[in-house]
Amino acid sequence: MLPGLEAAELPADAIEVGRILDAWGIKGWFKVLPYSADPEALFSSKTWFLLPTEKGVKTFSGVGQLSIKEAKIHSGTVVACAHGVEDRNAADSLRGARILIARSSFPSAQKDEYYWVDLIGLEVINREGVTQGHVRDLLTTGPQTVLVIDQVQDGKPVEIMIPFVAVYVDDVNLAERRILVDWQADY
Repeated sequence: MLPGLEAAELPADAIEVGRILDAWGIKGWFKVLPYSADPEALFSSKTWFLLPTEKGVKTFSGVGQLSIKEAKIHSGTVVACAHGVEDRNAADSLRGARILIARSSFPSAQKDEYYWVDLIGLEVINREGVTQGHVRDLLTTGPQTVLVIDQVQDGKPVEIMIPFVAVYVDDVNLAERRILVDWQADY
């Protein structure tokens, strides 16, 4: 294993939240590309799990656990440092590593706020009780987020999109794994 990395098992609820870009400075800090516009999960968790890069040179194999000293925003970029990663060379050896964090260590969402990962796979039902499909993905279109729904029409797979805004979304019930919407199949 690399400096600072300990062999570990990936938690069952691990979610990929970012990637290490490259070394930052000479004291072991590194730049991180978060997959979220609001990288609170990176800041709240002191344990990151790393998987090797999918492309390019792999500097380690298996799952590594990194104990984070500090992660913060600096000049519009996320930077972090970890125990055992003491210099630029050690930080650079982490380049390309995928960062995963246990979902259970994410900060609690506020009322009417949801992590995208929690919405994927939920059944979408309209007010009349007609299933619209299941959430496959979410997109940010600038002013709003859009649910990307997979459904089947006349035996063929079809993708529909529903704006994830209060005027169309009546209720999100994570416990029942469903979203109630004011949306018709012919919209």
